[in-house]
Amino acid sequence: MTVPASPAPIRVLVVDDQELVRSGFCVILDAADGITVVGEAGNGEAALSAAAAHRPDVVLMDIRMPGMDGLEATKLLTRASPAPKVVMLTTFDLDEYVYEALRAGASGFLLKDSPRADLIAAVRAAAAGEAMLAPSVTRRLIETFARRPPETALAPSRLALLTTREREVLMLVARGGSNNEIATALFVTEATVKTHIGNLLAKLGLRDRVQAVILAYETGVVIPGQPPA
Repeated sequence: MTVPASPAPIRVLVVDDQELVRSGFCVILDAADGITVVGEAGNGEAALSAAAAHRPDVVLMDIRMPGMDGLEATKLLTRASPAPKVVMLTTFDLDEYVYEALRAGASGFLLKDSPRADLIAAVRAAAAGEAMLAPSVTRRLIETFARRPPETALAPSRLALLTTREREVLMLVARGGSNNEIATALFVTEATVKTHIGNLLAKLGLRDRVQAVILAYETGVVIPGQPPA
């Protein structure tokens, strides 16, 4: 009987200018099943070099660092091919740079004082193409900063490409719903929800759920503070 091969571990690069913080994250992640830390960096420039050398699946990126900060490094990393997923680290739950980082291609963000289980979950979610949208702090941040006019807004007419059901799914994703919660709300299976999300991301040319959330707010599909229809 052939034993199925174990999936390759998620390769993580940890970037933070504080050595003790960085080391702590490395210890936590290396101890988690299916995750291996392949490198460390203390600023954006070092992160770019380390990413080129180690080809991580996920980069845990501090926002505020000397020299090249996490925002600029994220913009450059997410333009690469293949691009790693980036999870931003911040001390502040409403850091003004986080929204710009999400627009730059980050797959989510995490507070530095989050429980270790959340850190591990964030890395696994990013590697799986999901996003850390469930915490209320994330929804609050997106609602606060999505009111800013984007540098290049996607024309609302592009939303006409979506079917009625895909638009419903987009609205629920934008409100922070998980696949299970969306499936329950629409009386469909989670597999169907995943298919709808994949289709709407492809039609709108978006990287992931985070960008879908931002687009939904920027184009008025969802209005901050407005209750669901």
